[in-house]
Amino acid sequence: MASKSNQLSDRRILRWKAGKAQETSDTLIVEQALELRMADKTLAVLMRTPGNDIELIRGLLWSEGVIRRDEKPAELTRSDPNTIELHMDHELVKERWAERDVITSSACGVCGASAIARLEELATSILSDLEWSADKVTSASARMRSEQALFHASGAVHGAALFNRSGELVQCREDVGRHNAVDKLVGWALGESLLPLSDHVLMVSSRLSYEIVQKAICAGIPLVLGVSAPSSLAVDMAEQWRVTLAGFVRGQGFNVYSHAYRIVPQNTKSDAESVVST
Repeated sequence: MASKSNQLSDRRILRWKAGKAQETSDTLIVEQALELRMADKTLAVLMRTPGNDIELIRGLLWSEGVIRRDEKPAELTRSDPNTIELHMDHELVKERWAERDVITSSACGVCGASAIARLEELATSILSDLEWSADKVTSASARMRSEQALFHASGAVHGAALFNRSGELVQCREDVGRHNAVDKLVGWALGESLLPLSDHVLMVSSRLSYEIVQKAICAGIPLVLGVSAPSSLAVDMAEQWRVTLAGFVRGQGFNVYSHAYRIVPQNTKSDAESVVST
């Protein structure tokens, strides 16, 4: 875990307001490169906010299909603050690690065609009976935001939060990259032996890109919420793998784009009693 001194940077700025300029300071989120290496070879360079780096790499490798359930866990070690070493069978990694540019920006997810092909190969439809009431959905964004210390300090970082069936916030992760935030969350869950997350809900502080949905499918998450819009491919993937996708989760409203049966009106039934026919 990085300290906030490694995640935030204070800079002198000139602030204009009402036609007047004033020298002051501003807090910026740190963006640095994290190198993933194996046997002296660079597999990827990720632009990220320092912190939870092992979780980030673990979540990325899971969503890429490099590490899989019922296999010996891959060993990850840190050789320096910005380098993670993967210790795994070389031929297996070569077979599973898709061709891509070595450097991946914080705005980038995995490569589209190869990611969807791996999803077809590895993932199964999500048949969770989870239900969430509409009031839980509308309150999720504020609950996530309350845990985003880096966002409150900088205003320039994405969040990903995991909630349980009862609506309790289980874990929250932040990063300058929205995909990184989700990978950190999935990596945490993998380290806690919680996968598949069939009794959980994912909330993200961004648009719902297909990469976000792909990572949710790999983690077995049945309900994904976002503060902004989904793309058409994200909705198509959610439809195919039976993920409930809700966007524009703001204030008291939201739009449901796929498998709407998992979101229900507020009622007196407990979540444990709620069973949805799939």
